Amino acid sequence: MPPHDDPEILRQLCAHAAELAQASGRPLSRLTVRTGETVVELEWALTTTAAPEIPAGPTEAEAELRYLRSPMVGTFYHAATPDSAPFIGEGDVIEIGQPVGILEAMKLMNPVEADIAGRVLEIVVPDGTFVEYDQPLVLLAPAGA
Repeated sequence: MPPHDDPEILRQLCAHAAELAQASGRPLSRLTVRTGETVVELEWALTTTAAPEIPAGPTEAEAELRYLRSPMVGTFYHAATPDSAPFIGEGDVIEIGQPVGILEAMKLMNPVEADIAGRVLEIVVPDGTFVEYDQPLVLLAPAGA
């Protein structure tokens, strides 16, 4: 049996990868461990992503501001193609289910849709930015707030 098919070697390699991740003392998002031809790659979203600050001076109606957040790890694009107009702009009023961007993950283009209706106050991440799971993408003043 080749070493990369041996379950015990794979178990030990995974255990060593977990030990390395814990011993690093800082947040990791990717770890690769190799031994001979056997490779274990681990990748996960960082959970320490802080939300950008809410702009100063919101009116009382905007006191309940909300972020549309990334549903996955990937590259966030404001438009369907480089030549297309952005899906949304600051000041736009959007509805639930309306496309607000696209996330490219593993060469797949995934639409990002609004989960609340409201007015766009800020598009937090620049076009073509790599984002983590649950990272704020768009700041909204919810409809009726």
